[in-house]
Amino acid sequence: MTRLALMAGGSVAAWLLITALSQAPVNPEALAGMLGPLVASLVTWALVERVHVTAPERVMNVLMQAFVAKVLFFGLYIVVMLRVVGLRPMPFAVSFTGYFIGLYAMQALFLQRLR
Repeated sequence: MTRLALMAGGSVAAWLLITALSQAPVNPEALAGMLGPLVASLVTWALVERVHVTAPERVMNVLMQAFVAKVLFFGLYIVVMLRVVGLRPMPFAVSFTGYFIGLYAMQALFLQRLR
C-alpha cells in the first residue's frame, strides 16, 4: 500500500469509527475536520515523493514552501468552515486537531524512512 493510500485509508477508517462509536452527533464537523488536513497532507507528500526521486536535496525546500502554503490554506479553510458553512466549532476543532496531529506524525515517520 502506498503512503498516500495509507494516509487516506487510515483517515477514512478513523472517521467511520468515530462516526459509528460516537454517542453525540459529530457529522458533518468530523468529516470537515478530516478533509482539510488530509488534502494538505496528501498534496504535500505527493510533492515530497516526486521531488525526492528527481532531486533529494530539494526535499527540505519543498517542505518549507508547503508550510507557507498550508498556513494560508488552513487559515482560510477554518474561517470558511466556521463562518460560511456554519459548522459547530467544538466538534470541528477536535476533529481538525486530531487529524492534523495524526497525519503530520505519519509524515514525520515517512520522512524518517525516506531514502
